[in-house]
Amino acid sequence: MSDINLLVINPGSTSTKISIFENGREIHRKNLSHSPEELKPFKKATDQALFRRAKVERFLREIGYDLTRLTAIACRGGSLPPIHTGAYEVNDAMIDVLCHRPIGQHASSTAALIGYDIARSLNIKAYIYDGNTADEMEALPRISGCPLVEKLSMGHILNTKAVGRMYAERLGRKYEDLNLIIVHTGGGISIGLHKKGVIADILTDEDGTMAPERAGGLPSIGMARLCFSGKYTFDEISAMVRGQGGLVAYLGTNNVREVERRIIDGDQQAELVYEAMIYQTAKGVGALATAVCGELDGIIVTGGIANSKMFMDKLKARIEFIYPVTVIPGEFEMEALAAGITRVLKGEETARVYVENER
Repeated sequence: MSDINLLVINPGSTSTKISIFENGREIHRKNLSHSPEELKPFKKATDQALFRRAKVERFLREIGYDLTRLTAIACRGGSLPPIHTGAYEVNDAMIDVLCHRPIGQHASSTAALIGYDIARSLNIKAYIYDGNTADEMEALPRISGCPLVEKLSMGHILNTKAVGRMYAERLGRKYEDLNLIIVHTGGGISIGLHKKGVIADILTDEDGTMAPERAGGLPSIGMARLCFSGKYTFDEISAMVRGQGGLVAYLGTNNVREVERRIIDGDQQAELVYEAMIYQTAKGVGALATAVCGELDGIIVTGGIANSKMFMDKLKARIEFIYPVTVIPGEFEMEALAAGITRVLKGEETARVYVENER
């Protein structure tokens, strides 16, 4: 087959990560930072697309990359209603949903908009892979306890499936043959049960543990009372649970290193809140271990906070009686996006055509 050259686009809350892969080798990477002041004028996540696209194109001009060399564009999946895992071609229907009917506001939704515009100008295709809302969950964990409130499969799907494959390769086994609990730690913390290659259950950063920026699962009556207090709008409540919850709400920062410095300096409130986050994470791991009756082949912790010795020592102390913990710190989303779309272009996987409400 001819060369496979990919532009990879991965927007986060305050940055847009850009990579260029040629035949599986990353030759350029840039983390384009966006200040809160720059992003403040945009009401919706997708309103940021033109602003972020301009930054992407400026970087590509700076490095002098010939865009006509590109085979396709790989984009992080955004806030679509539940979809399948794997690849989708970005099309008009997907863009319409992301702009007008997303299930949440997340910067990742801009990736498809940016990629689609650039791809059309080059007469190539843009794809998403293992989107944020990819849903493989089994029937049993879908029962929320209230028929009017649906349990959604949302989380760090892209990175955790990539890490699961990496772990399996280390064992000389197939990801599809293993039962794994994978904890992703970042601004939000999600804990997934990867059962024979499928994320059969997941504790999301909305119904699971508190995290640096997330409130996690909250007492339902207390939350209902807050919502109907008349003091807050829906957007304000949403911000309390996503973006301004967790460590931010209690300690005024989402920076784990800063919190750990406070603990070392004797800040008892910081220690209590940080311990609570780890405690809740450990309970989530224990809960998912019961879902496979303890028949596990690994517990893996990934994401940025996995680099912290304090965090990992405290978490391991609570969960290693279940299974030894493997730490694979950082995130591998750029590599996972490139690898997934490469498999599509080689004919090893087939990309779906997006249709609204297909699940």
